Amino acid sequence: MKKIRKIKKILRSKPTIEGAGVHLKRAFGFYQVPMLDPFLLLDDFHSTNPDHYLKGFPWHPHRGIETITYVLHGKVEHGDSMGNKGTIESGDVQWMTAGSGIIHQEMPKGEKEGLMWGFQLWANLPASHKMMDPRYRDVKSHQIPEVTLDQGVKVRIICGELKGVRGPVRDIVIEPEYLDFTIPSKTNFTYPVKGGRTAFAYIIEGKGYFDQNRDSYAFEVEGANYFDFKRECLMGAENLIIFDDGDEVAISTVEKPVRCLFVSGRPIGEPVAWYGPIVMNTQEELRIAFEEYQNGTFIKDKKGG
Repeated sequence: MKKIRKIKKILRSKPTIEGAGVHLKRAFGFYQVPMLDPFLLLDDFHSTNPDHYLKGFPWHPHRGIETITYVLHGKVEHGDSMGNKGTIESGDVQWMTAGSGIIHQEMPKGEKEGLMWGFQLWANLPASHKMMDPRYRDVKSHQIPEVTLDQGVKVRIICGELKGVRGPVRDIVIEPEYLDFTIPSKTNFTYPVKGGRTAFAYIIEGKGYFDQNRDSYAFEVEGANYFDFKRECLMGAENLIIFDDGDEVAISTVEKPVRCLFVSGRPIGEPVAWYGPIVMNTQEELRIAFEEYQNGTFIKDKKGG
């Protein structure tokens, strides 16, 4: 009998400011490692105020990770030390493997009405691949396949495979799955997930149940008062659901559809040494990275993507 994954913990995204002054919501980050191994961070940048995003993320380094940017509305202009330049727009994805080192900038631009909305996920690299050659992939919206499952559930496949259809981002070390689910109202939906993989869902729109037993006291909600006896089990936007191990996840919707990102990946299980935009395995490796950045020897590979 298949085991439904229970909720391990729920995190509520928190306001923060990054880059040159970008206002965003952080779903998880430094303090949640290693609970979400191999993933390090998920940011939700959503604003109709250009003053909150136009200053962007000017030139900065990365090493030892992959950054995945998914734009729902607006656009993000990109440039990097490999000579790549481009713009991702609504529905597009930018998947960048920093590997041994890359220096880049990301500058958000809103739609005519000022709306800018997107997500950035950081995935860790194992020690064996920390110093791999960097690479960059622009994935346009039309390249991302969408499949329709039973009960009208629609899934955009950014990375992974579903019903024999593979997403456009492949050959990633941690074998991640990155899906965009839209689940109709009044629907009970189950989705298979390989055992042993870290899995989470981040709600974009709507409200749903991610706990089969609908018991709001069966899991921890970060920041919630345990003695709040009116605690709600129906989860809405800007909540991140971390699942325990099992064979599948179960999601139930009520009066409105639910849209959420679903991500899973194989845990790496290695030490994490993290400072700013660089993630290595030891403090000594961090020291070397920052010394190299200071003395101009940070970039190890200058081939085009």
